[in-house]
Amino acid sequence: MNTKEILEIENQHTSGVYAKQALTIVRGQGASLFDADGVEYLDCSSGHGVANLGHAHPKVAEALYKQANTLITLFESFPNDQRAMLMEKITSLVPGLDRVFFCNSGTEAVEASFKFARISTGRKNIIAAMRAFHGRTFGSLSATFNKKYREGFEPLLPGVSHVAYNNIEALEKTVNEETAAVILEVVQGEGGVYPASQEYIQAARRICDERGALLIIDEIQTGFGRTGRLFAIQHFGVTPDLLTCAKSLAGGVPMGAVLIGRHVQNLTPGVHGSTFGGNPLSCAAANAALDIILSEDLPRQAEVKGAYLMDRLKRIQSPNIREVRGLGLMIGIEMKQKVALYLKALQERHIIALNAGMTVIRLLPPLVITYEQLDHLVDVLSKVLIAEQKDE
Repeated sequence: MNTKEILEIENQHTSGVYAKQALTIVRGQGASLFDADGVEYLDCSSGHGVANLGHAHPKVAEALYKQANTLITLFESFPNDQRAMLMEKITSLVPGLDRVFFCNSGTEAVEASFKFARISTGRKNIIAAMRAFHGRTFGSLSATFNKKYREGFEPLLPGVSHVAYNNIEALEKTVNEETAAVILEVVQGEGGVYPASQEYIQAARRICDERGALLIIDEIQTGFGRTGRLFAIQHFGVTPDLLTCAKSLAGGVPMGAVLIGRHVQNLTPGVHGSTFGGNPLSCAAANAALDIILSEDLPRQAEVKGAYLMDRLKRIQSPNIREVRGLGLMIGIEMKQKVALYLKALQERHIIALNAGMTVIRLLPPLVITYEQLDHLVDVLSKVLIAEQKDE
């Protein structure tokens, strides 16, 4: 099918919940995507942070092929070699979190973490941060702050409240004997690419310990090397009670997980479950993906390349730039005006980027992006950001 045919079919049958781009992508390789006409685009979105390994990594493809010819699906009541291997591998990467629940997505991981926190503590209340994004299903949506996602779906989960991010005093005042858990992103992604301070994350751990609440760290976008460590929480010397992850866990195959610490109790058979969670196909892909992340030292690549990119971005002489911030290869460029026209201009120049709110350009390139591609990105960004852009 050509571009026109694909667009016509999707526009005819789509649910309507996605704002469709006038760009049909049919192939990917490394940090590049290709449209139906063979035009190459530099992918600086990674599918909202999914393609940390790049697109069509041959080792992930090989693992999927082999497993698809062996066993695709199996409920977790039946042990499996690929699942056992992944359980051992992923829990070894975060000391103190020695159990894992597998699911299919980030929002499912957050839902599971809320259930685990409630059943473990016997408490009901969840505290999240302002600007937080944790997903769109009812529990995770309740912890998501932006009203544009929430409007039309209230009432949401009771007992969920929001406090100012990076504000220790707000946590001190809010966490109490009725709090089951505090959920935080180490770097807020959708909320504008805001990194947490060292003091804030350490204070959150202390406050939860003092008051018997669990600390949930949402690593759905920051996990698996994105920020320069395997998990962003490892920048802070803190171990959470529950860590949610997904996106790049299985190299692009849908998969989510909750890593579970010793303070989480009462997880008995039937408390929770997932039909497809921990299926052999996804586990095989995740095993391959983790091997690639470690063997290619992608966290280190993200750290070094992120510092290089951040330095070059801060050198762009544009009066429209308010701030450049981020961690590793998770970078936000805050502008003094809305960024929709900037993103459109970038796409016209064959670069795909994201927004984070109305005024932030979010860059989440694959961790395998080359320095030549980073230089090209900065050159194009410089021209786009310096050029006069009228607000939409």
